[in-house]
This record gives sequence, structure tokens and C-alpha cells, in this order.
Amino acid sequence: MRRPADYALDAFLAASARSGDRDGMRHLAKRWHPLLMAHAWRLTGETELAEEAVQEAWVEVLRGLPGLRDDHAFAAWAYRITTRRCARLIRRRQGERALTRAVAAEPRETAAEDHHDDGDGARVKRAMADLPPDQRAAVWLFHLQGLSVAETAIALDVPAGTVKTRLMHARRKLRDSLEGGNDE
Repeated sequence: MRRPADYALDAFLAASARSGDRDGMRHLAKRWHPLLMAHAWRLTGETELAEEAVQEAWVEVLRGLPGLRDDHAFAAWAYRITTRRCARLIRRRQGERALTRAVAAEPRETAAEDHHDDGDGARVKRAMADLPPDQRAAVWLFHLQGLSVAETAIALDVPAGTVKTRLMHARRKLRDSLEGGNDE
């Protein structure tokens, strides 16, 4: 249970941090980081995910601190930001899991079909099969289905920048895999 002194200290530290006092920010973070970590862990159940959520929450807290009107409301405000960050990360993780399940459920070509095309097409198909599901889906939609980056982003329910990053990594892996095959 929070005591009135806790509210007063938090209000003082929030006001101090908002005014640009680095010591105030440091003390505020030192006091609140463990509390926000515990809260995030309770919501996510995973230490790594909780750490990511709290790190993102701190960025939002420090950016939004000048707009905080009531310094005594810092606790609820910081917890709300952390809760929202946890929810976003959980939704993102669920989307990634759904994508992984969907890609895994895709019918794979049989070895007989692979042997039918012994040329470069079979090598490209094998290299694409080795990509992580999120990259394979991005490559498939963008290069083989002809969707734009924006359309691929909508289809995968991720930002366009994420699609570009996935495509960049996938192209690099495909190039490395295919060039490595020429040396054999």
C-alpha cells in the first residue's frame, strides 16, 4: 500500500525530472524501474519480454513527462504506459506465432517435385524454405505475389519498415545460400 510520503516523493521526482534535472530522472528511474519490471513481468510472464516492454515504456515516460499535468498521478500514468507496452508486445508475439503456424501449415513440395526441376529454380525453392517464416512470407508476398511494400505490410499486419527489414535480411540470406551453392 502506498503511503502519502510515496506520492509526495514521486511527485517531487517527476517535477524534478520534467524540469530537466538529470539527478531527478536518475532517482525516478532507480525508484520506479524495479516496480515497472515487476508489473511487466506479471503481465507478460517472461523476463525478456518484460524488459523490452519496460525499456519502451521508459522512452515513452521520459518523452511524455513534460505533458504530465499532475505530478501526483505519476504512478498510475507510468503503470498505464507499461501496461500498454506489454499489450503491444503480447499482440505482436501472438501475430508472429500465428504467422509461424500458418507458414508451417503450408504444403511443402515433395522431394520428387524438387527433382523435377534440377536447375536454379529448385535451389531457390530450397533456399526460401530455409528462411525464417516471417522473412519467407515477406519474400513470397513481395517478390512472388507482386504486392507492394505497403500491401505486404498490411497483409502481414506489420509496419512497412518491418517488411523492408525482413526483405533485406531474406535477400542477404538467399544470396549467401545461393552463392555458397556455386562453390560446391
